Amino acid sequence: MNAPSRIYLYKRYERFWHWSQAALVIFMLVTGFEIHGVYKNFGFQRAVELHTLAAWSLLTLWAFTIFWQFTTGEWRQYIPTMNRVVAMVRYYAFGIFVGAPHPFHKTASKKHNPLQRIAYVTLLAMVSPLIWGSGLIYLFYAYWSDFGLDRFLSLEGVALAHTAGAFMMLTFVIVHVYLTTTGHTPFAHIKTMITGWEDAEEEAPATSGH
Repeated sequence: MNAPSRIYLYKRYERFWHWSQAALVIFMLVTGFEIHGVYKNFGFQRAVELHTLAAWSLLTLWAFTIFWQFTTGEWRQYIPTMNRVVAMVRYYAFGIFVGAPHPFHKTASKKHNPLQRIAYVTLLAMVSPLIWGSGLIYLFYAYWSDFGLDRFLSLEGVALAHTAGAFMMLTFVIVHVYLTTTGHTPFAHIKTMITGWEDAEEEAPATSGH
């Protein structure tokens, strides 16, 4: 096996954005499920206030991050590709359990493997609009009649859509956390997102899963 080489993957803002977003999303899940009545921690009214504050904080963070993504060109990291998708599926379904080499080699210009890109685009195109659309509509319930929304929307339906989006986000978080443990050590990927540096193996030879 070739000795790993160190590459600088994640810039300082990238790491700040990642951990801040993670903290806010988890906090919103905690307060959101309390609002839904799953358990009692802060109390309903306080949970609503904290959930709303976290939501506006995350929207603000996203505004800065979108600006950063486009001014630095990092948005290109999320363009979906079908190259090596089959190889990645084989790796996660079987190869990872038998010590097979990883079929994707990270570089500063290619940080996300094909399955990660598809997952992130799905999150941005489907899950996020469901959560934010339903959440904002729910938040401004008092103004529904001003725009005629009360004629075809119900509070229960919007709440159900928001809860469904929350479960999708929770699923994404669980899978994401699990995948952080699949590096050459269980905490290698987490360490990379803290320091920005990753020990990367040489790229594995191309397979028929292109």
